Amino acid sequence: MTDLYAVIGSPIAHSKSPRIHAEFAQQTGEDLCYEAIFAARDGFAEAVAKFRAAGGRGLNVTVPFKLDAFALATERTERAEQAGAVNTLKFDDASALGDNTDGAGLVADLTGRLGFAIRGKRVLIMGAGGAARGVMLPLLRQQPASVTIANRTIERARALERRFGPFGLVTSGGYAKLAGSSFDLVINATSAALTGELPPLPSGIFAPGAFAYDMIYGADHARFEAHARSDGAARVSDGLGMLVAQAAESFFLWRGVRPDTRPIIELLRRS
Repeated sequence: MTDLYAVIGSPIAHSKSPRIHAEFAQQTGEDLCYEAIFAARDGFAEAVAKFRAAGGRGLNVTVPFKLDAFALATERTERAEQAGAVNTLKFDDASALGDNTDGAGLVADLTGRLGFAIRGKRVLIMGAGGAARGVMLPLLRQQPASVTIANRTIERARALERRFGPFGLVTSGGYAKLAGSSFDLVINATSAALTGELPPLPSGIFAPGAFAYDMIYGADHARFEAHARSDGAARVSDGLGMLVAQAAESFFLWRGVRPDTRPIIELLRRS
């Protein structure tokens, strides 16, 4: 019998998840159907209940429902607990396991496909919202030399420092505090590119050989890429690989099979 999975969000028509998971299923020979579900802003729980009643086995969760999914989960992985948000649900009888695969996707893309070792590196994360929070624990598990969080609202950055300080060397502050510092890996976890802006980064923050990684992908990534290259970044990548890698992590949670992300990324690039 074909197992049912889906992505749920509002809006949802733009989601690449159905295509990604269809390709995963074909690649691995898994018998599943994957669809997109639109839910009203106040209709998440009702939509999930309907999906489970129809035999649904698991959900990817996108904006604005990651906090709703966190509350709905009857048990959660450590990375979901620390992120404070759930982007993957796995259903088993009466239970609902909540996970957050964003950070695992970022780490897999960086260390696997892109061949960048995080261990011992100085890492800067721009932004202190949900995107940054979701990747902090998996990044720290890679044992970087340090992780610095920079944000326009300094208290939000300090809140992340307090939360994740027990897992490694974490510092925080505003962008002006970065002057005179340099980093081996700079991660843009802000949504500023969507508005045509960039955070006020001081010049010279990219160390020799530095990697600039943008969680945004597609045309919105161009401004950050241009800035990073002009300021000395040796390598730059957008977040398409992270998108596919976090989906692969969800697929593994559900099916116990880890698909190869490279051909899917290449397929999405071409299209």
